[in-house]
Amino acid sequence: MKLSQYGYAFSPEMLAKYPTDNRDDSRLMVINRAKGTIEHKTFKDVIDYFSADDIFIFNNTKVFPARLYGNKEKTGAEIEIFLLRELNREQRLWDVLVDPARKIRIGNKLYFGDDDLLVAEVIDNTTSRGRTLRFLFDGDYDEFKKALYELGETPLPRWVREKVEEIDEERYQTIFAKHEGAVAAPTAGLHFSKHLLKRMEIKGINSTEITLHVGLGNFRTVDVEDLTKHKMDSEQIIVTPEAAEAVNQTKQKGHHVVAVGTTVMRTIESTVSTNGMLKPYDGWTNKFIFAPYDFTVADALISNFHLPYSTQLMMVAAFGGYDLVMEAYRVAKEEGYRFGTYGDAMLIL
Repeated sequence: MKLSQYGYAFSPEMLAKYPTDNRDDSRLMVINRAKGTIEHKTFKDVIDYFSADDIFIFNNTKVFPARLYGNKEKTGAEIEIFLLRELNREQRLWDVLVDPARKIRIGNKLYFGDDDLLVAEVIDNTTSRGRTLRFLFDGDYDEFKKALYELGETPLPRWVREKVEEIDEERYQTIFAKHEGAVAAPTAGLHFSKHLLKRMEIKGINSTEITLHVGLGNFRTVDVEDLTKHKMDSEQIIVTPEAAEAVNQTKQKGHHVVAVGTTVMRTIESTVSTNGMLKPYDGWTNKFIFAPYDFTVADALISNFHLPYSTQLMMVAAFGGYDLVMEAYRVAKEEGYRFGTYGDAMLIL
């Protein structure tokens, strides 16, 4: 497969600017691979396709307020910092993106908040856009994190909406978000409401959780036609022994395993044994999934409608079948489905 095969006619009007009033009110397109059929449903209908003892795997990562605005020393030039990951807790070192990058040099000091609540020093240039910052803070770690998060803003993608609003504080997190570390939400999980989870429980449908802390690498542009030459940025993943056991027991009993989102699919496919069972793991993955690919753990996938040429679209097409998925995207455009982070969902059986 080549990069050019994952393009489709796209316009910004297709993107959802806001979430639906209720999480499970979004539309749901259901694709049956065996039958080659496409159905149109509401997301709350998703449980009609599963039975007692099937299992849904959720990503319980939590988005942290990763976007900060500050000023450069001396010139006062406005700069935007995007926190990517904490490198060293004791030394207050963070891997960040800086915009505009050209104005920032090693040794520069950056000031954030009223009365310069936080000061950071640039100590390394890691990429053309990236930097390593050392925050200079006299208080203890908890005080530092509190200050950092008070100044930070929910990192809603710019292509969703330029201005972050109050609704995003809640709706840009899943209801099962627990472990802080993501710079973007695992969007397929946003459709699940407490009411829907209770209905699943009543029906006997099980669930378990893994963690993948979504990084910007998940959204990095693929700029090579030959997909084998694209390298994904590493993201931290955690599969607990309890989660692995729950999934493996489901598989051994012949019930369905549902990956809720491409982040879940990447995680479980990154730590699978030779006999197709899920293994506990705490580490990093840079796995890039595109066709042809043999999936070994999940037999159903829930996903949003992704942008052209994105690695998420490539994974969905590998799972659902390239021709069927691209046809589904054509139908979605015709039927007015909402694309992107706050958009509608697709279930592939």
